[in-house]
Amino acid sequence: MEPFVINIGRSLGSGGRAIGRLLQKELNIAYYDREILNLAAKESGLCAEVFEHADEKNRFLRTLGNMIPFIGGSESFYPGELSEENLFRIQADAIRKAAADHSCIFIGRGADYVLRDFPRCVNVFVTADMNDRIRAVCQHENVNEQKARERIEQVDKERARFYNFFTSGTWGAAATYDLCINSSILGMEGSADFIIQFALKKLEGGAP
Repeated sequence: MEPFVINIGRSLGSGGRAIGRLLQKELNIAYYDREILNLAAKESGLCAEVFEHADEKNRFLRTLGNMIPFIGGSESFYPGELSEENLFRIQADAIRKAAADHSCIFIGRGADYVLRDFPRCVNVFVTADMNDRIRAVCQHENVNEQKARERIEQVDKERARFYNFFTSGTWGAAATYDLCINSSILGMEGSADFIIQFALKKLEGGAP
């Protein structure tokens, strides 16, 4: 069967990753979150640490500098400046190859934009009520409510900066996606089920 893709953007603490895992289990397809960094490393000949550093710090890497020890076997990839733009381009190539090869779920990383010309895509954004998001971050990161709120604001800002810089859309805006869902209303499993039913309708009205 022709591959299909579900791309999930999410606000911190909304359960987007958990919903993605539920979709993976129910649909029995590949799941890529940080795993895409390993694919990008394999394709480029760069070590995964290069992508992990950029992913975690979310900042421009203007020169190779002290990243030279991480260079792998390929000497032809993006010589000179190892910028965030080039790292995004490598990740985008890995995303396209995976999507062309098999059905999968991508979490974040602008995959909806990367696959904007891919015909069988469902683009979803997951958010939740702020109180639920704060509670989730408190539990996951073992911090108090104030720290959780600050963390949410910081990460959401970073994700918006990344997405808005590399794509033609606006992170979190309804017009950017096929479906926006508040996981506080249906819960994790209910949200996953809703996304599946929506995907069935969008993907030619039949089962993926």
